[in-house]
Amino acid sequence: MRLANKTALVTGAASGIGKAIAEAFAREGAKTVVADRDGVAAAAAAEEIVRAGGIAMAVGMDVTDETQVEAGASRVLAEFGPIDVLVNNAGIQHIDSLVELDFANWKKLLAVHLDGAFLPTRASMRQMIASCRGGSILFIGSVHSFEASPRKAPYVTAKHGIVGLARTAAKEGAEHGIRSNVICPGFVRTPLVEKQIPELAQAMGLSETEVIQKVMLATTIDGEFTAAGDVAETAVFLAAFPSAALSGQSIVVSHGWHLH
Repeated sequence: MRLANKTALVTGAASGIGKAIAEAFAREGAKTVVADRDGVAAAAAAEEIVRAGGIAMAVGMDVTDETQVEAGASRVLAEFGPIDVLVNNAGIQHIDSLVELDFANWKKLLAVHLDGAFLPTRASMRQMIASCRGGSILFIGSVHSFEASPRKAPYVTAKHGIVGLARTAAKEGAEHGIRSNVICPGFVRTPLVEKQIPELAQAMGLSETEVIQKVMLATTIDGEFTAAGDVAETAVFLAAFPSAALSGQSIVVSHGWHLH
């Protein structure tokens, strides 16, 4: 029970990687907050955790909305106590070339990934500092935090920016015992990635099988997708790590895609 007596907030936790992390945290003893803009799906995910014997609550939260983030953080404080662990996981994707990319889509994606990481981070750090218990902040980056791919300009830009935000949080949080790290997965077969496969196939003139083999997994060491459970286990490890020896770091979980 590596996270016993900890309160953990996970954004974008109604499905995919976020849901896997929330479930893993609950199994390790955390009081887990499933935050998602889809409040109904968040409630269902939280109920699954409770039925499995964990402690969880759902919070409807659009991470780009300052009022909703602050209200959600306040509710967590009132019902579960101060936030000890935050996972900034909420994200979206948009596939388009730079010359065809609408400015509105550029702004929307950056808002979800960057504003949507800043606002929960600020709210959580305030609680961590006030509680004098320190804490752990995790950002879900990507291999695209270090590499670029065609037709993903706003996503690549945002994921690079996440690393800078996490490093800043590590520097500013150090005196308060707050650690900050980035998990950078490769392709995980979440709903977000499933949606990309036909989009990339159409844009690149490839079959969906070719997109998987020649684009998504071509540079892995074994041709395998990253599992959500592997990302979740990494999140538990970082959330429970006992010292600041691991802070301001980025851990790539990708079957060898991007070796550094």
